[in-house]
Amino acid sequence: MPSNPTTTQERTLPVSESSEHITSPSLKGNPSELRDLEAGLDNLQSDAARKAGIDWKRVLLPIAALVVLVLVWQFYVSLGLKRRDQVPGPLDVLNQLVTLWGEGKVQESVWTSLQRGLVGFLISVVVATPVGLLLAQVAPLRRAFGPLISGLQVLPSVAWVPAAIIWFGLTDGTVYFVVLMGAIPSIINGLISGVDQIPPQYRSVGTVLGANRLQMALQIVLPAALPGYIGGLKQGWAFSWRSLMAAEIIAVGGTIGFGLGSLLDQGRALSDMAVVMSAILLILAVGILIELLVFGPIEKRLLQRRGLLAGSSR
Repeated sequence: MPSNPTTTQERTLPVSESSEHITSPSLKGNPSELRDLEAGLDNLQSDAARKAGIDWKRVLLPIAALVVLVLVWQFYVSLGLKRRDQVPGPLDVLNQLVTLWGEGKVQESVWTSLQRGLVGFLISVVVATPVGLLLAQVAPLRRAFGPLISGLQVLPSVAWVPAAIIWFGLTDGTVYFVVLMGAIPSIINGLISGVDQIPPQYRSVGTVLGANRLQMALQIVLPAALPGYIGGLKQGWAFSWRSLMAAEIIAVGGTIGFGLGSLLDQGRALSDMAVVMSAILLILAVGILIELLVFGPIEKRLLQRRGLLAGSSR
C-alpha cells in the first residue's frame, strides 16, 4: 500500500519545525497561542512558588486586627463610662494574668482544661467515626437514628450538666460525659454529610474491584468523605471545648480539678472582673491555637492534595 505523502512529510519534520505543532486541534499550527499557553503555565508555577513561602499578609493582618481591638478597648475604658472594677483596661488584665501566672493558676487551669478537652475529643472521635460510617452506609439505621443525632447536636450541652452531676457526682466523669455528648453528634453528622457528597462512581469502582463492606468503608468511603469529616471534627472540637467550659463552671468542688472554667467561676464569685477577663482571654487563646496548629494545617494539606487550595481564602 502506498504511504500517505502528508504523513511521511510530518514524520520527517525536524524538531525545530515540529515543535510549533501540538496535538490539540484548536492550537495546531498556531505558535502564538502555544506561547501564551506556556506563559500561563509558567505563571501558575510562579504562583505556586510564591505560595510555598511565608504569606506575611496572613500573619500581619490578624496581628493588626488584634492591635485595633485592644486600642478600641482601651479607648472605651478611657471614656470612663463604667467603673474600672467593672470594665478593666488591657493593662489591668495583663497585670492580673502576670499575677495568676506567678501563682501557678494559669498553668494549672490551662493544662487541666486542655488535657480534659483533648482526651474527651479523642474518645469522641473513636466512638463517632464507626457510628457515622455505619449510619451513612445502612439506610434503615440512618432513618431510625438520624433525627435523634441531629436533635442531640442542637441540644445545648449545658443541659447535660445537672444529669451528669447526679449520675457521676463532682468527679471528672461528669466533665467527660458532657464533653462526649457535645462532640459525638457533630462528628457523626459531619461524617454523614461528607459521605453524602461522594460521587456514586466511587462505590461502583470499589464494587468492580471486589471490595467488601469493610474495605469499601475504610478504603473508599472514608478517604473520599474527608472534607466533610474534617469539618465535623472541627465542629466537634468546638462543641467539646464549649461543653467543657460549661461543665467546669457549673460542676465545682469534689475531686474535679481546677480548670479554666473554674478560674472563670472563681472570678465571678470574687466579683473580680480582671480575673474573669483573664479567664475569657485564655479560653479564647487556647481555641485559636488549636485551630491554627491542628485543624488549619490538616485542612490546608487536604486542600493541597486535592488541588483545591488555589482561590481559597486560607
